[in-house]
Amino acid sequence: MAYFDEMMDTPDLSKLRDRGSKKWVAMMLPEHLKLVREYIADQKKSPRPELDEWDIDIIQENIQISMQRNVEVEIKTWKDGAFTYSVGKLTWVDLKNRVIEVEDVFKSFVIRLDEIVDVTVLE
Repeated sequence: MAYFDEMMDTPDLSKLRDRGSKKWVAMMLPEHLKLVREYIADQKKSPRPELDEWDIDIIQENIQISMQRNVEVEIKTWKDGAFTYSVGKLTWVDLKNRVIEVEDVFKSFVIRLDEIVDVTVLE
């Protein structure tokens, strides 16, 4: 009976070495792993903010101010679920093609007007 009393005591958890998530990888197919990675990537994406006419007017006004004063602006853009920030001076605006050209210290680049979420004048 003493043997069974020893067995009923609490087990020593320090001897337990769990392999964590490694033990589940062997059961997952490459298709499952691909779907899990895509799901995690989709969860990190942020939705495109909806701009009303007030927001668009503020963006347009800040673009005009930066062009007139020749000052730097910070442009916040949204593309594929991620926000990016660019800082530089606006060199020209092409309304026909709906793009603006921004020149920073190192290079000049083009940003589509449809991707712009916010423009801040830096003075």
